[in-house]
Amino acid sequence: MASTPPPPFPASAPVPHGRPDDTASRSRERGLGVAVLGSTGSIGTSTLEVIAASGGLFRPHLLAAHTSVGPLLEQARIHRPAWVVVTDSAAAATIGATALPAGTHLAVGPEALDDLVGAPEVDRVVSAIVGAAGLRSTLAALEAGKTVALANKETLVMAGPLVMRLAAARGAVLLPVDSEHSAIHQALRSGTADEVVRVILTASGGPFRTASRESLETVTPQEALRHPTWSMGPKITIDSATMMNKALELIEARWLFDLPAEKLAVVVHPQSVVHSMVEFIDGSVIAQLSPPDMKLPIQYALSHPRRLDGPARRLDFRQGLRLDFEPPDPVRFPAIRLGHEAAARGGTAGAVLNAANEEAVGAFLAGRMRFTGIADVCARVLERHAYQADPSLDDIRRLDAWARQEVVTWVSS
Repeated sequence: MASTPPPPFPASAPVPHGRPDDTASRSRERGLGVAVLGSTGSIGTSTLEVIAASGGLFRPHLLAAHTSVGPLLEQARIHRPAWVVVTDSAAAATIGATALPAGTHLAVGPEALDDLVGAPEVDRVVSAIVGAAGLRSTLAALEAGKTVALANKETLVMAGPLVMRLAAARGAVLLPVDSEHSAIHQALRSGTADEVVRVILTASGGPFRTASRESLETVTPQEALRHPTWSMGPKITIDSATMMNKALELIEARWLFDLPAEKLAVVVHPQSVVHSMVEFIDGSVIAQLSPPDMKLPIQYALSHPRRLDGPARRLDFRQGLRLDFEPPDPVRFPAIRLGHEAAARGGTAGAVLNAANEEAVGAFLAGRMRFTGIADVCARVLERHAYQADPSLDDIRRLDAWARQEVVTWVSS
């Protein structure tokens, strides 16, 4: 597995990675079948809003959750998918025989989900399961050659080269749902791979953009969960507060767009209107602007290569628009340095950083770790791990488990 993943867009055609859309006729006839993995989370619920507003262009074929049975059953009642999947067997056992609407079937367990995402009725897979847990089902969808709208950045952070090689081998399409990577995907269409000088990811700076390093020592989970511009789930909101989210996005961009780490940069943009930028050799900087609303990148990934009218909010230039940019402070937010480091090293660095961060965020939310301890323990685990340059999937899973245990040990001590 030492081969290099293919470039996301060839020099002869300024179009990012993906095959031609061969499902347009099916979209007109019956709507494209969408599997929403992690349907009860923030991205999942926004995806269902986009589907409901599409006028029949998309239809929910499969909804999947782990333990959130109540919200999943309510979604099934409203959207009437062919399948609901509960990956936790104990949670599935609480579902009564008459809980599902007529025509909706129940499947249980991760193996069932792997099988169902490959069904011919599935035209698009939205991978929105949070964290490392989303890797397995994303790989199953790519193995089946599906078009995957990827909201689970951890898939590429953990196993970027493996994922991109699998997508290329199976003729699958990988489209980003993260607003930053969606913006980059769109901006890259303005030039060819050899014309790109720099890709600049924007960061809101989170709720502590202007806080002192000393004040960060006493931040509570409740304070960290108050994001100034985005409405997101708890884990990604904490990642935004530490700016670890941007660290992981650097690694994701490195693999998704086949860019060296030295061509990736981060700038703080508190308004969250410019979602990312691409600088080309002639000095042009191409940016994508929109209000901070995840429904737009979700819809872009579902409808690509077409653009559709939809439910996302619009910019109103009549109200005036201020755009500020500033460099991130590496002292207050050391996570970005860790992201650059892991993106440059490749191999197992991303998987270890991600696993350590997931475990540390959980400890912080549970009141067992200081806010500033998240980046500290991640740096420690990243430095101590037995690095491998070209790991197998088993190697990645083993080091994922090792990194989590290292954090548990560090917290308990």
